[in-house]
Amino acid sequence: MLVEAVKRLLGLKKKTGIKLIVSCEKLEKRVALLENNRLEEYTIERETDRNIVGSIYKGKVRNIEPGIKAMFVDIGFEKNAFLQFWDAIPAALDSGIETINREGGNKKKAPRITHKDVPNIYPVGSDVLVQVKKGPISNKGPRITTDISLAGRYLVLMPFNDQFGISRKIEDPKERDRLRTILRELDVPEGMGIIMRTVGAGQRARYFVRDLSLLLEQWAQVQSGMDQKQAPACLFEEPDLVERTVRDFLTDEVDAIIVDDAKSVERMQEIVGHISKRAKKSIQHYTGAQPIFECFGVKAQIEAAFHRQVWLPCGGYIVIDETEAMIAVDVNTGRNKGAKDMEKTILQTNLEAAEEIARQLRLRNIGGLIVADFIDMKNRRDQQAVYQRVKDRLKRDKARTHVLPISQLGLMEMTRQRANESLASTLFMPCPHCSGKGVIKSPMTMSVELQRSLHSVMRKHQESIHEIRVTVHPDLLARLRTDDEDHLIDIERRYAGRLIFRADPTFHQEKLVIANAQTGEELKA
Repeated sequence: MLVEAVKRLLGLKKKTGIKLIVSCEKLEKRVALLENNRLEEYTIERETDRNIVGSIYKGKVRNIEPGIKAMFVDIGFEKNAFLQFWDAIPAALDSGIETINREGGNKKKAPRITHKDVPNIYPVGSDVLVQVKKGPISNKGPRITTDISLAGRYLVLMPFNDQFGISRKIEDPKERDRLRTILRELDVPEGMGIIMRTVGAGQRARYFVRDLSLLLEQWAQVQSGMDQKQAPACLFEEPDLVERTVRDFLTDEVDAIIVDDAKSVERMQEIVGHISKRAKKSIQHYTGAQPIFECFGVKAQIEAAFHRQVWLPCGGYIVIDETEAMIAVDVNTGRNKGAKDMEKTILQTNLEAAEEIARQLRLRNIGGLIVADFIDMKNRRDQQAVYQRVKDRLKRDKARTHVLPISQLGLMEMTRQRANESLASTLFMPCPHCSGKGVIKSPMTMSVELQRSLHSVMRKHQESIHEIRVTVHPDLLARLRTDDEDHLIDIERRYAGRLIFRADPTFHQEKLVIANAQTGEELKA
């Protein structure tokens, strides 16, 4: 206790083992958060796929669909943005915020606007100020809202919401009281509200004043653009990955940010320089010959983490399958045979799986509906322990999550906010062979289908064509020569024709071409 007190007096920071590794290349930027050299979070941004979540646009209402209680707004993208009626009404504060009445009394509530009023407020052809809350995913356009918010280092400004709040993640009662006092003294324009972010804990009042001033300047620029620009137009662009890293990750818990690009280092230091000299010193330039992600062991961890099967320290493993509708996670004991007590072995595997599932959701940036199939536990206390472990590990997730207790079938259901495409969608493309199915037809299946087609073609052209050329993949030809030669000879005899086979290694395994051997004309079954 005495050592800790001396460190606080001297302004020394306790080492946490948390480092941010930033790689800046021409085509993409990557950020990895390491905790005791273990990869906990991973973000990637490419020049051609800038993140638009948080960006503000002046849009134009193109059409209204009362049946689905939504409208489509042109904000300058190929597909119109989707605005649900309830997102067109300034929403109440998130449940993670404790609202505060600055005046100390009860405010009179304004008349409530319902979804029935929305078509009259925003008729077709009208301009509307919106913010992207969810980027384009798959074949869907962006999701937007009229409940605008601007995020700063310590505050979130809400121009159309006059409520005030403090993040519930700040749990110390004394600190909350101190922040309430600061909040009441901030000069916030009438009709606007602010939220104190978790990173604001322990910060001086002047930091909040400076942050509020910067946010109000940003909002003034948005208002100016709304008045001067024609829809559709971007009025505020969410900062790139480098700036967001400083804003969202550089806290007192981070020991160092290590960057492999000198210009990015200067830019980061400039951003935080007027806030904290200590934070500025924590940004370091990496000049080693070895790529930065290899030097800090990030590359190997990324490759291991994104396999379908992920091993656990105990010898068990989880299997993650991502579908369009949901994410399925299966937990298995694997090599973990454990001691004589099977219940302890199962509990250990499930607890480690709970931690890894929460980690994988962050690393892969996957969301929507997630169902985890844990190993069956008879003891209700063990089930509760696994459920609590998942909840605890999800607290560090910046995306909103909701978890239900383990059901009688041993399944845990949860949801995770989807703001952008998953990391797999960014890194990978559908396989040209299986088109994303993960399977292709076997040589035997293709042989059966080929013989059916030959029967049909040769019966159809029995009188006019006597030589037919068949081009297939080499694997299929090998099957035809070794296992199905008799069947093909029987087809030739039946239709008094001749079959000529050719192998083409460039063919897809499921592709086959039946053609007239004389003219080369392709014949259809």
